[in-house]
Amino acid sequence: MTSNLLPLPTVENKPNSICAIATTPAAFTALAPFCSATQTPLWIPSALVSSPVPSLGLTVKVYEGTLRQALEQLWPQHQALVFGLATGAVVRLIAPLLGSKATDPAVVVVDEAGQFAISLCGGHQGGADQLARTVAHYLEATPVLTGSAHHRNLPGIDVLGTPWGWVRGAGNWTGVSAAIARNQPVQVLQEAGSTLWQSALPAEHPFQFGWPEESNPTEASARVWISPIQRRFAEEGPPKVQWHPRVLWVGIGCERGTSQALIDLAITQVFAANHLAVGAIAGIATLDLKADEAGLVGLCQERGWPLRCFSSEQLKAISVPNPSSVVQNAVGTPSVAEAAALTAAHSSAQSVLAEAPQTANLAELRVTKQVIRQEDQPGAVTVAVAQADQEYTGRTGNLWLVGTGPGSLDQITPAAKAAINQADAVIGYALYVDLIRPLLRPGQIVEALPITQERQRAERAIALAHWGLTVAVISSGDCGIYGMAGLVLEQLKTLNWDGTRPGVQVFPGISALQSAAARVGAPLMHDFCAISLSDLLTPWDVIQRRLEAAAQADFVVALYNPKSKTRTQQIEVAQEIFLRHRAPETSVALVQSVYRPEESVQVTTLAEMLQHPIDMLTTVLIGNRSTFTYAGRVITPRGYLGQV
Repeated sequence: MTSNLLPLPTVENKPNSICAIATTPAAFTALAPFCSATQTPLWIPSALVSSPVPSLGLTVKVYEGTLRQALEQLWPQHQALVFGLATGAVVRLIAPLLGSKATDPAVVVVDEAGQFAISLCGGHQGGADQLARTVAHYLEATPVLTGSAHHRNLPGIDVLGTPWGWVRGAGNWTGVSAAIARNQPVQVLQEAGSTLWQSALPAEHPFQFGWPEESNPTEASARVWISPIQRRFAEEGPPKVQWHPRVLWVGIGCERGTSQALIDLAITQVFAANHLAVGAIAGIATLDLKADEAGLVGLCQERGWPLRCFSSEQLKAISVPNPSSVVQNAVGTPSVAEAAALTAAHSSAQSVLAEAPQTANLAELRVTKQVIRQEDQPGAVTVAVAQADQEYTGRTGNLWLVGTGPGSLDQITPAAKAAINQADAVIGYALYVDLIRPLLRPGQIVEALPITQERQRAERAIALAHWGLTVAVISSGDCGIYGMAGLVLEQLKTLNWDGTRPGVQVFPGISALQSAAARVGAPLMHDFCAISLSDLLTPWDVIQRRLEAAAQADFVVALYNPKSKTRTQQIEVAQEIFLRHRAPETSVALVQSVYRPEESVQVTTLAEMLQHPIDMLTTVLIGNRSTFTYAGRVITPRGYLGQV
C-alpha cells in the first residue's frame, strides 16, 4: 500500500505501486523517512536482517539470494523503484530488464547520505521526475532531473494531458520532444479539452497556438493536435503528435441480448467512419432499462468507460433530429442513442466549472444515430455521438489542505512540501503563493486570489477537485488554525459531500503562535488560547466577551489579526481589558512577519505594547500572571521547580 501522495501515470497491467530497496544500513537509514511517511515497502537482503537497523514504523520486506534475482520479480510488479545504491550499480542491474519507456517502471536513485534523489529512468512518462521531487522533499535532499523540459520549466509533452485524463494518441513523440528541447517553434492546434495548461506555461515557451496568420507565417518544427479527431500523419514533414481529450459521449440503444462483440464493433465502425478517436470516448450513455445489459456492462468494464443511464422521462425531454415512434412505443421515449448521448454530454457540462446550457443544442451531436447489424452476431446496435464542452477526467479528485508554516521554506514539513509539489493545482492567497513558489513544478496550475476571497478560493478548489484534479489549498501557519481547512470542509458540507469524493487530506503546519513563541522563548508553557481581533466574520461583542473571559481566567493569549489600516481600535480595547485583570508589567511579545526576511521581534509589557508597531502580520503574545522576562526571553513557568 502506498500513500496517495504518490500518484503515478497509469501503466498497462501494472498496479500503482512503489517499492524501495536498500542493501546497506546507511541506505536503509537514508530511505527510512520517505518509506515511513508514504507507507512504501522497503526491501532489504536477508544478510541485513541481523544488522542493527531501526524499524521506524516501516514495512520491511526481505529478499533471499542476489539483488539481481530479486529485481527479476520486483520489476514487473511495480510502477516505480527507489534504490539506495550507487547509480552505476543500479544501471548495471536494470539494463537487462529495460524494454520500453511506455512500460518500464520509473527508477529513482538515492545516495547513501540521502543528499540527492536522481531521476534515472522513466522521467516523464514513467513519473520518475515527479517521484524524485517527492523523495527529495521527504529526505530534505536535492532532486536531480536532467530532462530538457525541466530545464526550460515546461511540462513534458508526453504527460501534458495527464491531469485531465487525456489519452495519448499516435505520433512521433520523440521528434516533438526533441523540437521542444531545441526550443524550436511548436504549433499547438487545440480543438477540445481544458486550456488551463496554457496558463501555466512560462513567459518564454516554444508553443504557437492556432494556425499562423498569413501576414506573419512561421514554419513550425513540430505540431501538437489536441482533438477528438483521429488523424493519420504522413511520415514526411515535421513531427506530429495528438492528444485526445475524453469529450465524446456515445449513446447506445440495442436489442436485448446484443453481444458485447457487436456493440464493440458498432462503436469502432462509427468512429472510424467519422474519423473520431476511440481514445476520446468519455463514456457510454443509454436508457436505464439497459443498465443490466450484459454486453454493454461487459464492454464498459473492459474499456474502463463509465455507463450513464437515464430514464425515459429524462430522454424524451431532449429534442433530437431522428425521433422514432417505434422506439417511443417500446420504451417510452422517441430516442435512446441520440438523446442519451446529448444528455450525458450536457450532464458533463453541468460541472461547477462551466455553466450548463439550458436546452439541448443539436450542434453537439457529432454523429447522428447509426444502426449496426452483423449476420453472425445476435441483436442490433444504434450508435450516436455527442461532444461535451468539458472532458471527463476519469480520476477521483483530491483536496489537500496544506499549512505552509510561518513563511520560510525550511519551516514547512516534508509532507506539506511534497503535497504542494505533487498537486495538479495550487490555490491560495497571493502573498502565500509567492512564498512557496520554489516548491512549484513545471505544468502546475497556480491560482492566486486576494486576501478577501477565501470563499472563492474554497469554491474554486472544490470545483477542480470534483473535476478530478488534485488541488493543494495553502494557508500560512496551520491550515486548521484561522486557515482554509474549516472553510473548505464547511463548503463541502453544503454540497452534501459523501466523505470520499473528492478525497480530503489535511497537512498541518507550524502555526503563527508557535513560531512567535519560538522566537521569544517559552511563553506557551502553560494553558493558553488564541483569539482573532478581526470582526469581519465574528461580531465584535463576541470577541470582547472572549477577551474578557481569557483575561479573567489567566490564560496566556495569542492575538491574531490585531490591527489593520482601517481597524485600529480593537487592539486598544484588548489592552484595556487585560489591564483590568493583569499587572501593567505583564510580559508581552510582538512578533511581526515571523521567519520572513522582514521579521521584527519586540519584547515589551502590557502597559507599553501600543508604543510599538503592530499590524496584520503581527502575532501578539500576552503572558499570564506568572509569565516573566529573563535575558530577553519570555517564560511562562509550568510549575516544575515548585514540585518537591
